[in-house]
Amino acid sequence: MTLYNVSKSKVREWRRNNYQSKFPTISEILEFNFNPETGNLRFLRKAQFEALETYWYLRLVEGTPHIFDLYKRLYDDPVELFKALNISISQDDLIKIMSKGGIDSIFEKIRKDDDFVREYKLEALRETLSLRYPSYILALAMGAGKTVLIGTIIATEFAMALEYPENTSFVKNALVFAPGKTILGALKELSDIPYEKILPPRLSKEFITLVKFTYTRDGEKDIPIIRESSFNVVVTNTEKIRIQKQTITKSLIRDLFSNSSQEDVIKQEVANRRLQTIASLPNLAIFSDEAHHTYGQALGEELKRVRQTVDYLAEKTNLLVVVNTTGTPYYGKQILKDVIYWYGLSQGIKDGILKEVRGNIVAYPEVEDEHFIRDIIIDFFNNYKDVKIYDGTPAKLAIYFPKIDDLRNAKPIAEKTLVEIGLDPSIVLEVHNESKDEIKDLFDNRINDPYLPYRVFLLVNKGTEGWNCLSLYATALARELKASNNFCLQAASRCLRQTPRNIHKAKIYLSKQNVKILDSQLKETYGETLQELNLASPDLRKERLILRKTEIPPVLLKKKIRKVIPLDKKVDFKQIEIQKPEIKTQESKKTVYDLKDIPDRKGVLITHKEEKLIIEEDFVDVYSFAVELSSLYRLSLMTIYERIKELYPDGEIPESHAFEIRKQLEEKLKNYDITEEEVEIALALVKPKNFNKEERDEKTIYTTEIVYHKGQENLLLKYERFKELNKGWYQLEFGFHYTPYNFDSNPEKDFFEQLLVMLNEDPADIEDIYFTGAINDPDKTDFIFEYKGKDGRWHNYTPDFLIKKKNGKMLIVEIKAEIFRDEAKEKAIKEIEGLNPDRLKYEILVTDRDEIGFENINKVKEAIYEYGGKNARK
Repeated sequence: MTLYNVSKSKVREWRRNNYQSKFPTISEILEFNFNPETGNLRFLRKAQFEALETYWYLRLVEGTPHIFDLYKRLYDDPVELFKALNISISQDDLIKIMSKGGIDSIFEKIRKDDDFVREYKLEALRETLSLRYPSYILALAMGAGKTVLIGTIIATEFAMALEYPENTSFVKNALVFAPGKTILGALKELSDIPYEKILPPRLSKEFITLVKFTYTRDGEKDIPIIRESSFNVVVTNTEKIRIQKQTITKSLIRDLFSNSSQEDVIKQEVANRRLQTIASLPNLAIFSDEAHHTYGQALGEELKRVRQTVDYLAEKTNLLVVVNTTGTPYYGKQILKDVIYWYGLSQGIKDGILKEVRGNIVAYPEVEDEHFIRDIIIDFFNNYKDVKIYDGTPAKLAIYFPKIDDLRNAKPIAEKTLVEIGLDPSIVLEVHNESKDEIKDLFDNRINDPYLPYRVFLLVNKGTEGWNCLSLYATALARELKASNNFCLQAASRCLRQTPRNIHKAKIYLSKQNVKILDSQLKETYGETLQELNLASPDLRKERLILRKTEIPPVLLKKKIRKVIPLDKKVDFKQIEIQKPEIKTQESKKTVYDLKDIPDRKGVLITHKEEKLIIEEDFVDVYSFAVELSSLYRLSLMTIYERIKELYPDGEIPESHAFEIRKQLEEKLKNYDITEEEVEIALALVKPKNFNKEERDEKTIYTTEIVYHKGQENLLLKYERFKELNKGWYQLEFGFHYTPYNFDSNPEKDFFEQLLVMLNEDPADIEDIYFTGAINDPDKTDFIFEYKGKDGRWHNYTPDFLIKKKNGKMLIVEIKAEIFRDEAKEKAIKEIEGLNPDRLKYEILVTDRDEIGFENINKVKEAIYEYGGKNARK
């Protein structure tokens, strides 16, 4: 039995015992995330929570053991230990080696004898045995949320350190290695995690107040944190701090040396200085995202460099633990020994975080001819032409080519095929190393923009690992592979990432020869076969939704709408002057307090002095900024680059200056004006014409299909069954404008049922009740409101319930747990309420239980009966 299977059973038992340990706060944290009575998780996904449980079991129950010590503790039988560690050596060698020192001599041989390790393929085991510190791998399939898991572990560690300040065993600083150059994206994802949904309120407030997120940047002599301080999260990649000279442009470190002969010395100095800063941090934990880059697939120079960095930090500071996350925990055909938790691709499909691909892997005898390109494009648009994800982005296809020449030969075929099936050939986009920078930027950073027209991507050396295109539904490999490198797996699996409310499978097109390679790579990397992946089916259920009420009067509301009015204005960019903004350096003050004793008032803080602080800001690279402006305003890249470079010859622009320059150009180049006016609009609650139309018993019915997870069956409420079970009192025919109602939570369902009971006793002047929270497709309803989120982008929002009265007044009801409240959403509806004071009221019902609660239902009762009308209570 593998280590992660043994760990899983131990953790399950720990959970049954209410997470008993010397530190009861961990039980409070874990039970805040998971309700054992209902089996519901608050925010984390199943895989993330189970990995978190496993981590804390090892930290608190097992005492953060070295991974090899953990093996010896769990497998006291030498035969079982060898089996768990995949040690399979000849009987002769076994007897010969053990005769000199017993079982320990085997492990010593693995540590020191290169030939022995090579002969028995024990490289991965040697890595485990050689570590001098506790190091664990949490293996989660793509889409499971590894970065969020890292942030969760850091948050819970910091919370425990704050709760038990006298205990030195909890983490107070974290160093996070982001893969490749995705450092800023990793930092943003970590800092954007809603930690208030992970930590109980009393812990989350203190954590959010104290935590400091920092990332390393080229050219900085040091990391901008206070040495020996606590509660820092430093995000970097290995190139930024490891013990080696790094690529830093001369312009960025020109103030550090007086002649070019000192350049190499200075670069080494910068690397070491950063390491020393990290080494000064107490109670350190190191986190490595996508750890297979250095653990499994590169047991060579890259691993040695990273190991050198981590070993240095382990020697210079009290490194408590190293946590590695990966989706590919295999090296060769052996699982890495450090894996303490494993969540595979098949399980991801079953749990609905990956798309199903069952029956959709298509193999061709040849992929290097015209017929392959024609057939996959025709097949793709036959199956996915009208498929869209949750934000309206249409489904995409990616075709991978071996060389740019192959791509360019195939592109006319793809375009011609699209014309033949009635589609615009401009939806094809080629992306490769020779593509323009703006195309690469679009592909790397804006691929998920729903307004992009491209649907077919022709790729060379692009779009494999790390390409997160949410609307990608199919991949095609237009190349024969000669060797079993990881390309086949990385390219083929790009389309598996799941999106909310998706009911469509993914599809993979490849050659028969590539099928064998894909199967081999699945075994080597994930420990699963292609057959297992092809048979994996999500625990999802489908249900036909039927509109019962199609003649629903529209909702009449006043809204403010913004109009863009084109101007007949032609501007020559060459005549536009760009000025360097004059922005004063921001200053702030910090107050230094002294602690004084005053009679009857112990420990009063007295102001000692005030000091000025200069707020340093971030910089933007001139070329990157020019690419952005060129793309945004359709200007010549080199022209705009030269203009900006004249103003900033050092190659960097302060972010505040960049913002002002954008404003200058927008004001001078825009050929439109924006006006805002108040209008009355009619919002259709349902749009039957966009549902599927069927004939039944000489009647027309309108249907669509909904998808839900097996565990959410209890949240469906079917009209006929509800009417039968409650025929003694349900006579008013309120609600159920479609059936079944597919509620998102138990409180929503409970509210609806209690509302019907209440109105059955006294219907007031109610016209009808509508559950509106589940139909949020703009093609099927107009009852959608826009709001601007924290990310600065506009999002759609559908409230949960609408209660309409016969006198034209309406009540919108939103049901939320406190931690899921969103000020931006609420503000959007309150603005609508403010425009419609005589006809609209908005109520937010907050509950952290599975029931709506008496206070909440009474709140709505008062709103209904007191909100005007002939039956309003006095």
